[in-house]
Amino acid sequence: MLSDKTIAIVKSTVPVLEKHGTDITKRFYQLLFADHPELLNIFNHANQSQGRQQTALANAVYAAAQHIDKLETILPVVKQIAHKHRSLGIKPEHYPIVGKNLLAAIKDVLGDAAGEDILQAWAEAYGAIANAFIGVEADMYRQAEEQAGGWEGFRPFVVKSKVRESDVITSFYLVPQNGQALASFQPGQYISVKMDIPGEKHTHIRQYSLSDAPGKPYYRISVKREDAIHGRPAGKVSVYLHEHVGEGDVLWLSAPAGDFTLDQEDTRPVVFISGGVGLTPLVSMLNTLAVTNSTRKATFLHAARNGNVHALKQEVEELASRSPHVSVFWSYEKPAQRDKELNAFDKEGYIDLPWLQKVVPTKEASFYFCGPVPFMQALNGLLKEWGVAAADIHYEFFGPTGNLEDAANANPEVAAGQR
Repeated sequence: MLSDKTIAIVKSTVPVLEKHGTDITKRFYQLLFADHPELLNIFNHANQSQGRQQTALANAVYAAAQHIDKLETILPVVKQIAHKHRSLGIKPEHYPIVGKNLLAAIKDVLGDAAGEDILQAWAEAYGAIANAFIGVEADMYRQAEEQAGGWEGFRPFVVKSKVRESDVITSFYLVPQNGQALASFQPGQYISVKMDIPGEKHTHIRQYSLSDAPGKPYYRISVKREDAIHGRPAGKVSVYLHEHVGEGDVLWLSAPAGDFTLDQEDTRPVVFISGGVGLTPLVSMLNTLAVTNSTRKATFLHAARNGNVHALKQEVEELASRSPHVSVFWSYEKPAQRDKELNAFDKEGYIDLPWLQKVVPTKEASFYFCGPVPFMQALNGLLKEWGVAAADIHYEFFGPTGNLEDAANANPEVAAGQR
């Protein structure tokens, strides 16, 4: 239990963290990887190079400082991050390493402003925060291993089939190499894929949503090929999966994780809205409603550049054709000529509030959405403008958790695009 003095000192650093948080986390990762380069086998290098991981950590540290006297208020965020940690293989022995380098980074960035009293208070606070994570993650590791068909760490899966879904997205159907039972999962969850790519110094781990319903004899992931664009490097794992991994090859997977899941106890109408490859967890949710013969009213909206990059379209349309409870609508930013000839979309341009209100029967529903961050920022703003209750808005970030509150600054040209 933290003392009142420690709590007061940590809270006094909140304005400093708001101003210098990202500088501290950037320095932290420099120190961490210099001291323990083996951790580069766990962390996503792309998120590091783009600054997303540093920003996410800065936000987490800032939130912890704000609520250090009531850490239970950030328990949902702790659980969300803990799911990712369990999926990646973060263990209790990693936390002292992180703590040491975080304190060193605070000292380096703040200099004399970080006196011994501040460093000592943060050391105590970090210990409390780390214990919270370790406790939550211990339960998650135990559940992942002890559930029917569960396992510890990473398990070998064979690519049973590889299916091209669009110009940029390919699905991989994965079955356990040993032929034994397959753990179930909640629709919306993801798995981690660990890969050793020839010529790469470090192991790469990437998390991919499971894109089909649970209860099947396989896991399916639908992966977008991330080519180099606008100065952003190509995705090493996604490109390797597309170009070099085929049927019969082996991939190493962690057990399913994640807290962006469909509430199957809710019987109210549900609305799924996706952009680009963000449709993968939502297709899993929609397919789950189908295989459970749910009578819940569902509306599925998807935004893509055009039909050439629209994955799983036929699968969703066939599901809707078999169910009177499901409606589907497509919004294409720049429809291809073939899309226009076939009348293959419902709206040209970006999702806006008038169209949303036209195709969604009611705002008294549960809304689940996923896609590029600008897309989600814009959509979050539309739902709030419509008056959708905050408790009915659910979303998933692909990668480090970001911020959807900057909706006013979301660029619609980016927002509606392919992830």
